[in-house]
Amino acid sequence: MRLSGMNFRTHMGDTQVQIDSASVTITDNSGVSQTGGVPDGAVDGDVAANGELTVNASNFALISQQAKSAGAWRAMDNFDIQFYAKTSQDEIKVECFGCRIKLSDLLDIDSKGGSASVFKVPFDVTSPDFVHIDGVPYLRPDEIKDIVQ
Repeated sequence: MRLSGMNFRTHMGDTQVQIDSASVTITDNSGVSQTGGVPDGAVDGDVAANGELTVNASNFALISQQAKSAGAWRAMDNFDIQFYAKTSQDEIKVECFGCRIKLSDLLDIDSKGGSASVFKVPFDVTSPDFVHIDGVPYLRPDEIKDIVQ
């Protein structure tokens, strides 16, 4: 059996959240070095990562409880988000570190009904630990060794 969205388990910090959909995007602005218009190597560029979770009302309530405990949505501590899936053939784990959530599309109401209300929860990755894929960091150790937190 191959992996599908149904196989993924997602944790936001210590809380397991069932998601309707999720995305994680890495932007890596590394580029090609040129001399006289001819490629002659590569140069590192800045990196960023962000994503978005779509959750139903009951799972949004789990996140809302964390915000309530913090005193406000924007007062929530950054947390790690882990996506994990395994089948008899495939396995993958993607970890995003130091995520700071924002809210968008807070309400999307259709008075005709027919589908559950969902909430979109975008997030930015803020930690130098950045993103790990199957336990392998995206960034090299020398890229983050002098960052003081």
